[in-house]
Amino acid sequence: MAAATGVQAAGEAPSLRQGSVSRVEIRDDHGRRKTVALEELNEADQALAGKFGYQPVFQREFGYFSTFSFAMSISGLFSTVTTTFVYPLYAGGAASVVWCWLISGAGCMCIALSVAELVSAYPTSGGLYYTISRMAPAPWVPSISWITAWLNLLGQVAGVASAEYGAAQMLLAAVSIGQDFQWLPTTGATIGVMAGLTVVCGLVNTLPTYWMEKITKSYVVFHLAVLIACCIALLVKTENKHDAKYVFTHVDDPAPSGWKPIGWSFLFGFLSVSWTMTDYDATAHITEEIKQPELKAPWAISIAMACTYVLGFLFNIVLVFCMGDPTELLSSPIEQPVAQLYYNSLGKAGAIFFTVSAFIIIEFSCFAATQSLARSVFAFSRDRLLPLPHIWTRINETTRTPLFAVWISTLACIAINLIGLGSYAAIAGVFSICAIALDWSYCIPIVCKLLFHSFTPGPWHLGKFSTLVNLWACAWTLFVSIIFLLPTYMPVTAADMNYAVVFLVFILLCAAVSWYLGGRKYYVGPVVETEIQGFSLGPEGRVSGDTSAVGELESSEVKNKADVQSVYNTRT
Repeated sequence: MAAATGVQAAGEAPSLRQGSVSRVEIRDDHGRRKTVALEELNEADQALAGKFGYQPVFQREFGYFSTFSFAMSISGLFSTVTTTFVYPLYAGGAASVVWCWLISGAGCMCIALSVAELVSAYPTSGGLYYTISRMAPAPWVPSISWITAWLNLLGQVAGVASAEYGAAQMLLAAVSIGQDFQWLPTTGATIGVMAGLTVVCGLVNTLPTYWMEKITKSYVVFHLAVLIACCIALLVKTENKHDAKYVFTHVDDPAPSGWKPIGWSFLFGFLSVSWTMTDYDATAHITEEIKQPELKAPWAISIAMACTYVLGFLFNIVLVFCMGDPTELLSSPIEQPVAQLYYNSLGKAGAIFFTVSAFIIIEFSCFAATQSLARSVFAFSRDRLLPLPHIWTRINETTRTPLFAVWISTLACIAINLIGLGSYAAIAGVFSICAIALDWSYCIPIVCKLLFHSFTPGPWHLGKFSTLVNLWACAWTLFVSIIFLLPTYMPVTAADMNYAVVFLVFILLCAAVSWYLGGRKYYVGPVVETEIQGFSLGPEGRVSGDTSAVGELESSEVKNKADVQSVYNTRT
């Protein structure tokens, strides 16, 4: 695939000349041309080609329910709470678990709603990275979109890697429970199982979109059934439950984390909800596989995150009521406090069932997150942001999916977890950097929206509340980023240092070096893959971000005015 021309920011409208055509010429992944009637393209593909300049290559299989299920699967509520419940326990105990979720969840909801608004306006696989080209001044588009994309990519890789590590921990915890704690998992065993599970995740993602949609549909029903069943079982079977006063007001002082004062330690409990309620734009990365993405994607993001927020708050309350002595949970030999809680309250069989259920749910999350990551690799390569773009954008003829992008994503997730062989603390840093990098990659476009006033809302938007919600999303991200870069335990040693700052500095350094060594010479921002016959572009061959200048090339107008020819313009 050869290079293509860039996309211009809002406010620079090219001159357009109207013609009369009625056919569409597209290219497959081998460069073969195929001409079809424009009416054969669905409305979303017409908009993708006419409004955003990208060639439609994916099958649009996702409807309302499957898109909602996909968005829900990203959070993996039941399993992610299981793996991160330890953080608020160390931070301050019962009250930290409950109130950190309520407070931090509100901030996360503002980020999710802000993301949903941008996705509705610009539904492409590039996600929020693409929106930079429509909202920032043209000279700034390449550099801002470059750093946004690399942050987003780091966050997604860290997200899948940390989720697969958590899946391995839960699976091995279930094995240990089954062996009556006579066998305990080692770090090496956990990383080995993690690698195997990540490969399985890659194999699942080699399936066509049709089957991925079917798998995703089944997730949300199973997840909600397990969540409700677990809450009922814990409330019925736990004999010595805490009272309400303990659940909502008890703070362990001094905190197990070692931080002082206790109010400061309390804040580290935010990590649990921020790791659960993140990767909001994962749904954006599959918008080119969703029918009516400008409506269904933001709807799914907002509803799924709202459900995660409310159900997560209630689930955490149930866990605190039934957890018994938190010191016993924190000293569990399997290092999984919630799995230990299940064992204490439900016995061996119940503990194995719900721990394995949590494992299955987090694997579903990894399936969805890997699909999103692979589509991001495809989209960033399509815009020439990653090395060897002709490989990562190759679409398999049988599955109609980017298999090479799937497997480079899989290998990257395994590689980042291999650092756990040297230090378990480094794995905790992967959890932290996931939330930081992703939220930063969301807030950069949000800041562009607030500063440059070039945003054109899509059919789903926040109306008069938009600016307020956007401002709080950015302020909250700045606040929690400071916390997540600090060590979670005191005193600090090499064994318990928070290595998130190391990951962040490394990726920012790599992005900066690659930019100055070569990126600035060839990267111009999101590219144009499609030419609209019957219109000519301006002198720079760019497409305007001001869609009104193009006559709002929505599907109805494209049908009457233009034909879309997908070509790759070779840059010399």
